[in-house]
Amino acid sequence: MKKFLLVILITLLINACGEKLPIEDDYSKIETELLNQDSVKVNFNDILLGKNTVIGYIFTNCPDICPLTTNNMRLIQEQANEEGIENLQFVSVSFDPEVDKPSVLKKYSEIRNLDTSNWTFLTGDKETVDGLMKRLGIIAVVGDSSVTSDGNTVYFYVHTDRIALIDSKGQLRKNYKGSELDKNLVVNDIKLLEE
Repeated sequence: MKKFLLVILITLLINACGEKLPIEDDYSKIETELLNQDSVKVNFNDILLGKNTVIGYIFTNCPDICPLTTNNMRLIQEQANEEGIENLQFVSVSFDPEVDKPSVLKKYSEIRNLDTSNWTFLTGDKETVDGLMKRLGIIAVVGDSSVTSDGNTVYFYVHTDRIALIDSKGQLRKNYKGSELDKNLVVNDIKLLEE
């Protein structure tokens, strides 16, 4: 009986050490042409394939969740760099393409002093971006708007608060709440993909 329990314990320990993240969805076949922050046409699935990807969804006029999400991605990037994780990239996709043109996304990254050596910002035409958001399960609808005293319209999106981890084969492995996440957990999950 003791031998049997010992075998079970060893088996459980071995399985725990080899823990892998489950595949939640497959994005490798999403053929969507977008523009990056340098106005270069890119295919969404080409961006994803070959490197593990931390991806977030933003709009640059967002006053709260998107800046937090972007900052959390920056913190993950810094920690991953410190820990020597190399096969990793970051992608931010705007769901407000009518405002977030490539030049706006580039300025957004520059203002935040982001390291864009492995971070791509994506936008496109409204129909394409809306289709991509639907496929990725991201909800973004324009909420209330108001007009300021100088006549400018201020609007907000009610949107999904998410950062996702996608493996180098374009498979979704895990979703996190973008504005409130534990960067150590994400970095540890990235390491699981590298094993």
